[in-house]
Amino acid sequence: MAKKYDFLYKLLLIGDSGVGKTCLIIRFAEDNFNSTYISTIGIDFKVKTIDVDGKKVKLQVWDTAGQERFKTITTAYYRGPWWGIILVYDITDEKSYENIQNWMKSIKENASAGVSQMLLGNKCDIEAKRKVPKETGEKLANDHGIRFFETSAKSSINVDESFLALASDILQRSSKKSGGTGREVKITSSTEKKSSKCVLL
Repeated sequence: MAKKYDFLYKLLLIGDSGVGKTCLIIRFAEDNFNSTYISTIGIDFKVKTIDVDGKKVKLQVWDTAGQERFKTITTAYYRGPWWGIILVYDITDEKSYENIQNWMKSIKENASAGVSQMLLGNKCDIEAKRKVPKETGEKLANDHGIRFFETSAKSSINVDESFLALASDILQRSSKKSGGTGREVKITSSTEKKSSKCVLL
Protein backbone atom coordinates (compact mmCIF):
# COMPACT_ATOMS: atom_id res chain seq x y z
CA MET A 1 0.00 0.00 0.00
CA ALA A 2 1.36 3.41 -0.96
CA LYS A 3 2.25 5.68 1.93
CA LYS A 4 -0.18 8.58 2.18
CA TYR A 5 2.11 11.12 3.81
CA ASP A 6 5.56 12.68 3.39
CA PHE A 7 6.49 13.16 7.04
CA LEU A 8 5.42 11.86 10.43
CA TYR A 9 5.80 14.17 13.43
CA LYS A 10 5.09 13.10 17.00
CA LEU A 11 3.75 15.87 19.23
CA LEU A 12 3.32 15.76 23.01
CA LEU A 13 0.75 17.82 24.96
CA ILE A 14 1.57 18.62 28.57
CA GLY A 15 -0.02 20.77 31.26
CA ASP A 16 -2.07 20.48 34.43
CA SER A 17 -5.06 18.16 34.70
CA GLY A 18 -8.29 19.75 33.50
CA VAL A 19 -6.81 22.39 31.17
CA GLY A 20 -8.38 20.69 28.15
CA LYS A 21 -5.53 18.73 26.54
CA THR A 22 -7.75 15.79 25.58
CA CYS A 23 -10.47 18.13 24.28
CA LEU A 24 -7.93 19.99 22.12
CA ILE A 25 -6.62 16.75 20.61
CA ILE A 26 -10.11 15.42 19.88
CA ARG A 27 -11.21 18.76 18.39
CA PHE A 28 -8.13 18.74 16.15
CA ALA A 29 -8.21 15.07 15.13
CA GLU A 30 -11.97 14.49 14.95
CA ASP A 31 -13.52 17.99 14.94
CA ASN A 32 -15.59 16.96 17.92
CA PHE A 33 -16.16 18.25 21.46
CA ASN A 34 -17.46 16.58 24.59
CA SER A 35 -17.25 18.31 27.97
CA THR A 36 -17.56 15.05 29.93
CA TYR A 37 -14.19 13.40 29.20
CA ILE A 38 -12.70 11.61 32.15
CA SER A 39 -9.11 12.41 33.09
CA THR A 40 -6.56 10.72 30.87
CA ILE A 41 -4.88 7.82 32.61
CA GLY A 42 -1.30 7.53 31.43
CA ILE A 43 -0.88 8.29 27.74
CA ASP A 44 -2.88 7.91 24.54
CA PHE A 45 -2.73 9.47 21.07
CA LYS A 46 -4.68 10.45 17.97
CA VAL A 47 -3.57 10.92 14.39
CA LYS A 48 -4.39 13.44 11.67
CA THR A 49 -2.76 14.12 8.31
CA ILE A 50 -2.64 17.75 7.24
CA ASP A 51 -1.24 19.71 4.32
CA VAL A 52 1.75 21.86 5.30
CA ASP A 53 3.46 23.95 2.62
CA GLY A 54 2.45 21.44 -0.06
CA LYS A 55 3.59 18.40 1.95
CA LYS A 56 1.39 15.77 3.55
CA VAL A 57 2.32 15.75 7.23
CA LYS A 58 0.97 13.10 9.54
CA LEU A 59 0.74 14.34 13.11
CA GLN A 60 0.66 11.79 15.91
CA VAL A 61 -0.57 13.85 18.86
CA TRP A 62 0.04 12.33 22.28
CA ASP A 63 -2.01 13.21 25.33
CA THR A 64 -0.52 13.02 28.83
CA ALA A 65 -2.02 12.88 32.28
CA GLY A 66 -1.46 16.18 34.08
CA GLN A 67 -1.92 14.76 37.55
CA GLU A 68 1.10 14.77 39.80
CA ARG A 69 0.87 11.04 40.45
CA PHE A 70 1.55 10.39 36.76
CA LYS A 71 4.62 12.64 36.70
CA THR A 72 6.93 9.62 36.40
CA ILE A 73 5.15 8.47 33.24
CA THR A 74 5.24 11.85 31.56
CA THR A 75 8.84 12.53 32.60
CA ALA A 76 9.92 9.30 30.90
CA TYR A 77 7.97 10.30 27.82
CA TYR A 78 9.87 13.59 27.46
CA ARG A 79 12.78 11.47 26.29
CA GLY A 80 10.76 10.08 23.39
CA PRO A 81 11.34 11.02 19.74
CA TRP A 82 9.23 14.16 19.94
CA TRP A 83 9.28 16.77 17.20
CA GLY A 84 7.13 19.20 19.17
CA ILE A 85 5.90 19.74 22.72
CA ILE A 86 2.75 21.79 23.35
CA LEU A 87 2.29 23.36 26.78
CA VAL A 88 -1.34 24.01 27.71
CA TYR A 89 -2.89 26.10 30.49
CA ASP A 90 -6.46 27.19 31.24
CA ILE A 91 -7.05 30.97 30.99
CA THR A 92 -9.65 30.69 33.79
CA ASP A 93 -7.21 28.94 36.15
CA GLU A 94 -4.26 31.02 37.32
CA LYS A 95 -2.58 28.05 39.00
CA SER A 96 -2.44 26.12 35.70
CA TYR A 97 -0.66 29.10 34.16
CA GLU A 98 1.80 29.42 37.05
CA ASN A 99 2.62 25.72 36.71
CA ILE A 100 3.69 26.22 33.08
CA GLN A 101 7.08 27.29 34.49
CA ASN A 102 7.39 23.84 36.13
CA TRP A 103 6.44 22.10 32.88
CA MET A 104 9.02 24.19 31.02
CA LYS A 105 11.62 23.19 33.58
CA SER A 106 10.73 19.50 33.03
CA ILE A 107 11.15 19.94 29.26
CA LYS A 108 14.53 21.57 29.75
CA GLU A 109 15.71 18.79 32.07
CA ASN A 110 14.30 15.81 30.17
CA ALA A 111 13.48 16.53 26.52
CA SER A 112 15.84 16.48 23.55
CA ALA A 113 17.57 19.78 22.91
CA GLY A 114 16.00 21.82 20.14
CA VAL A 115 12.53 20.28 20.27
CA SER A 116 9.93 22.75 18.92
CA GLN A 117 7.63 24.15 21.60
CA MET A 118 4.35 26.06 21.66
CA LEU A 119 2.24 27.60 24.44
CA LEU A 120 -1.57 27.43 24.34
CA GLY A 121 -3.96 29.31 26.63
CA ASN A 122 -7.10 27.16 26.34
CA LYS A 123 -10.78 27.90 27.13
CA CYS A 124 -10.68 31.43 25.64
CA ASP A 125 -14.43 31.09 25.00
CA ILE A 126 -15.02 31.59 28.76
CA GLU A 127 -14.04 35.27 28.73
CA ALA A 128 -16.20 36.11 31.76
CA LYS A 129 -14.08 33.82 33.97
CA ARG A 130 -10.70 34.83 32.56
CA LYS A 131 -7.95 34.98 35.19
CA VAL A 132 -4.88 35.11 32.91
CA PRO A 133 -4.65 38.11 30.53
CA LYS A 134 -3.74 37.29 26.95
CA GLU A 135 -0.72 39.63 27.21
CA THR A 136 0.64 37.54 30.11
CA GLY A 137 0.67 34.39 27.99
CA GLU A 138 2.15 36.28 25.03
CA LYS A 139 4.95 37.66 27.19
CA LEU A 140 5.88 34.23 28.60
CA ALA A 141 5.97 32.74 25.09
CA ASN A 142 8.06 35.67 23.80
CA ASP A 143 10.50 35.32 26.72
CA HIS A 144 11.06 31.69 25.73
CA GLY A 145 11.03 32.32 21.98
CA ILE A 146 8.06 30.05 21.27
CA ARG A 147 4.71 30.45 19.52
CA PHE A 148 1.58 31.36 21.46
CA PHE A 149 -2.12 30.94 20.73
CA GLU A 150 -5.25 31.30 22.80
CA THR A 151 -7.53 28.41 21.90
CA SER A 152 -10.96 27.01 22.61
CA ALA A 153 -11.54 23.32 22.04
CA LYS A 154 -15.24 23.95 22.68
CA SER A 155 -15.65 26.75 20.11
CA SER A 156 -12.92 25.45 17.78
CA ILE A 157 -10.95 28.71 18.04
CA ASN A 158 -7.31 28.54 16.83
CA VAL A 159 -7.11 24.75 17.29
CA ASP A 160 -6.31 23.84 13.68
CA GLU A 161 -4.29 27.04 13.26
CA SER A 162 -2.02 26.29 16.23
CA PHE A 163 -1.26 22.70 15.16
CA LEU A 164 -0.66 23.84 11.59
CA ALA A 165 1.73 26.59 12.75
CA LEU A 166 3.76 24.17 14.87
CA ALA A 167 3.89 21.58 12.07
CA SER A 168 5.06 24.30 9.68
CA ASP A 169 7.82 25.33 12.12
CA ILE A 170 8.97 21.71 12.47
CA LEU A 171 8.93 21.16 8.71
CA GLN A 172 11.02 24.28 8.09
CA ARG A 173 13.45 23.37 10.86
CA SER A 174 13.88 19.77 9.65
CA SER A 175 14.36 20.96 6.06
CA LYS A 176 17.15 23.29 7.16
CA LYS A 177 18.85 20.50 9.12
CA SER A 178 18.79 18.12 6.17
CA GLY A 179 19.77 20.65 3.53
CA GLY A 180 16.29 21.22 2.19
CA THR A 181 15.06 17.65 1.77
CA GLY A 182 13.43 17.29 5.17
CA ARG A 183 13.77 14.16 7.23
CA GLU A 184 11.45 11.35 6.43
CA VAL A 185 10.36 9.15 9.27
CA LYS A 186 9.37 5.63 8.34
CA ILE A 187 7.00 3.66 10.50
CA THR A 188 6.17 -0.01 10.19
CA SER A 189 2.78 -1.27 9.11
CA SER A 190 2.10 -2.64 12.61
CA THR A 191 2.49 0.79 14.22
CA GLU A 192 0.46 2.26 11.38
CA LYS A 193 -2.47 0.01 12.29
CA LYS A 194 -2.14 0.74 15.97
CA SER A 195 -2.07 4.50 15.46
CA SER A 196 -5.41 4.59 13.69
CA LYS A 197 -7.25 4.52 17.00
CA CYS A 198 -6.82 5.79 20.52
CA VAL A 199 -4.58 3.51 22.55
CA LEU A 200 -3.91 3.36 26.25
CA LEU A 201 -0.49 2.22 27.35
